Amino acid sequence: MSELIIIGYDDHDTAERAYEKVQSLRSTHIVELAGLAVVTVDSDGKSHVDTPGKQVTDSALSGALFGMIFGVLFVVPFAGMIVGGAIGALMGRLAKSGINASFRERIDTLLAPGRGAVVIMAKRITQDKFSDAMRPFGGEVLQTSLSNEDERELVEGLAGS
Repeated sequence: MSELIIIGYDDHDTAERAYEKVQSLRSTHIVELAGLAVVTVDSDGKSHVDTPGKQVTDSALSGALFGMIFGVLFVVPFAGMIVGGAIGALMGRLAKSGINASFRERIDTLLAPGRGAVVIMAKRITQDKFSDAMRPFGGEVLQTSLSNEDERELVEGLAGS
């Protein structure tokens, strides 16, 4: 099972510091990452994305899955969008696992101009230690779980697209 965790912050600096903290938690094995990114929104409403310089996950499929979920949540326009078959099927699978229009709307609200967020896809996480380490940064947490079955279906869907 994977955890998709999005933590929103009121400013870019806090989001960047939290992102660096998540990276450091990898070395202490508090979190095993399949994907990690920080998203900041400038005063004009334009999103900027930063990801770690080196590969986060050992699995190309996990990386592809994170990339596709990230793209659907943060890059692909949603309202009124005409989607191709592969993206439409992926969005249907994501909706089954709790990543639906409502979740997407909460992300859009979270990422107002001047704000930032850390996006984490964790293969394994020690929740209490992770929470303790992230507490000093505050933030608003959005979280969803992908069951092993949902993740497998998504990976198979990606492989077929």
